[in-house]
Amino acid sequence: MATPADQRLLELLGRWLESLELHTKYSSLDDDSYWQIQPWSEHQRPTRWIVDLAKQKTMALRAQVEQRAKAGDTQFSDSLELMAFLANLVGAEHIERFIPVAEARNERAITPRVPDRVSDSTIQQPAGITATREMPKFAGSKRAPPPASTSQVARNERKPAAAAKPAPKAPAKPPAKKAAAQPERAAASDTARDQVVADATRLVQWGRKWFELPELIARMADRPPLPEVRRILKENKVAIEKKAGNP
Repeated sequence: MATPADQRLLELLGRWLESLELHTKYSSLDDDSYWQIQPWSEHQRPTRWIVDLAKQKTMALRAQVEQRAKAGDTQFSDSLELMAFLANLVGAEHIERFIPVAEARNERAITPRVPDRVSDSTIQQPAGITATREMPKFAGSKRAPPPASTSQVARNERKPAAAAKPAPKAPAKPPAKKAAAQPERAAASDTARDQVVADATRLVQWGRKWFELPELIARMADRPPLPEVRRILKENKVAIEKKAGNP
């Protein structure tokens, strides 16, 4: 017989699956339509393969809850609820890469985006009316009358043009201190590598697949971007598997 914890957990997993089905449908929308379709909280739009992976894991967890409930295990769902509570209260770090809950009742109508400016070529004239556009008028190139032939003008015309003064040279910038910057970058790179290796070792020990590691690690706070994480994992794969106990 299902306990109240089993029922709460199955209800929650059902809502998650409905949300993931909506995300699967939204994956074909363009960015403007995606951000209009639901009152989203701030997040990074999930990719299709992330949505499919989340759906697969949710269905697997629901099957386990149902199996434990039929077997009379009254502690399994309580343990999962306690773990979820502690993960949000203690272990979870603030991230933007999550799949927000989508509900069908919150869907909005997508309005087409209206361009800010309409060019003259897109304006259509009413039927039966022909308009002729007036050619632009060009002002005649009239020269100003020559100055009066005075002695002052003659003297000015005989003066040679003043030589242009050379522009002052900008002060030379001091050479950058590359020697000091290189050790700092090297230390930061070593720290990032050690973090990624430690995270990957821990996730492999927890049963995570190798293809899941880059996305999971990149979602953690203060970790390198996804391409850098992939490079570090590729270069340290043997060491990670050895530390995780999978030689």
